[in-house]
Amino acid sequence: MTLHPYILAVAVMAATSACAADVSRRDTARQVAPTFHLVNAAFDSITSLAIAPAGSDAFISVDLGRPLQGGLSEATFEVPAGGCRRDLRIIFRDGRTTRLGPIDMCRTHGLRLGAHR
Repeated sequence: MTLHPYILAVAVMAATSACAADVSRRDTARQVAPTFHLVNAAFDSITSLAIAPAGSDAFISVDLGRPLQGGLSEATFEVPAGGCRRDLRIIFRDGRTTRLGPIDMCRTHGLRLGAHR
């Protein structure tokens, strides 16, 4: 059986469109959540929070409004547009800075910071 070149071209275009649609569905399924929930169960208050693409130093400050008290307080913030893998930079009241990451924000929508000494 021989396919006419026009029919073959239409079949190839249809297959290509189907593949492209499948890729766009996967990309949609892997979008960063619009918000991220942070629970501070550490001893110290968080005075500054910033987010960046994983492995970069392009941090964007997150407006917490007020320090996130230690003990067991929480905040939800908007995640800037970008890829799934992000780093968080957290500055505590005593001046200690912690960098956490990479965090897959397409799969993880929150984080609980535990108490440590």
